Amino acid sequence: MEFRTTFNIAPSQAKITYDDPVMFIGSCFASSIGSQFEAGHMPVIINPSGTVYNPVSVSNTIDSITTESEYKQNDLYNHRGIWLSFNHYTDFSSESASEALDKINTSINNARKFIFSAKFLFITFGTARVYRWRESGKIVSNCHKIPASEFTHELLSVNDIVTLWNELMNKLRILNPGLKVIFSISPVRHMKDGAHGNQVSKSVLFLAVEELLKHESCPGYFPAYELVMDDLRDYRFYDDDMLHPSSSAIEYIWDAFTHCYFDNNTIGLWHEVAGISKAVSHRIQLRSAGQVKKFAESIISRIDAISKKAPSINLESERNYFFKLL
Repeated sequence: MEFRTTFNIAPSQAKITYDDPVMFIGSCFASSIGSQFEAGHMPVIINPSGTVYNPVSVSNTIDSITTESEYKQNDLYNHRGIWLSFNHYTDFSSESASEALDKINTSINNARKFIFSAKFLFITFGTARVYRWRESGKIVSNCHKIPASEFTHELLSVNDIVTLWNELMNKLRILNPGLKVIFSISPVRHMKDGAHGNQVSKSVLFLAVEELLKHESCPGYFPAYELVMDDLRDYRFYDDDMLHPSSSAIEYIWDAFTHCYFDNNTIGLWHEVAGISKAVSHRIQLRSAGQVKKFAESIISRIDAISKKAPSINLESERNYFFKLL
């Protein structure tokens, strides 16, 4: 008897290789999958404004990296001595306005150069609920622990999202005609809205994405939400907070993702490179200097083999790490 509801994901005709720059923007789930690209040393940029959850904030991030504007001090807000941007995650905040601006504008400039040559843009929506700062009336990406009384909140409509994103995809099609946009809905539940409120919010996102898939640029969809909610469907696949997918769930989704968007050669190469990254991050617990040397030599040999096979993959820092162990 089968105790799971499994389903097939049709392989994407458009494949990702090590020569294809990929950008992820959206909820923390986008960061989880994007980090797998980093582990495999694939060309990737993840959330250039930090983690963003709602469709408006994701759109604002894309607008900031596809225009020539840059942030100035009047775009920041000082709260209790900390300069922050309502369009950015807390990692970009600082006690120094110039430091905050440098972090924001450096990230924007790097992402701007990247997106014009990117082959894929993965968008993960987390919630259709948004917060507006009363002082400006603008939707924020992060409330930065400022008192809730300074914000109003609302649920975006399907039409709000579709109108905004149809215009954005028209713009992206002009700026980068070869860019493939892939939508997904985050499986992370926003329980601060309540169980019912979370379901309503996710429903709005699903209906909006269903309409956006009709866009003439032929965007795609990856069923991340369905893999967790319909396939895994068990609390053992959740982290300690019972909201975020566990590491094993992320690994399961990543496996489904690679079989959808990678060919066999890319999957094999990713496993080789990710193995090198894992070897660097793990503490070496060997009994003798001879064992350490033998281990380091074997890893260097693997790095050399990868470099010959795929010269574009830069593993020099890993190579230097293991040379120091010789």
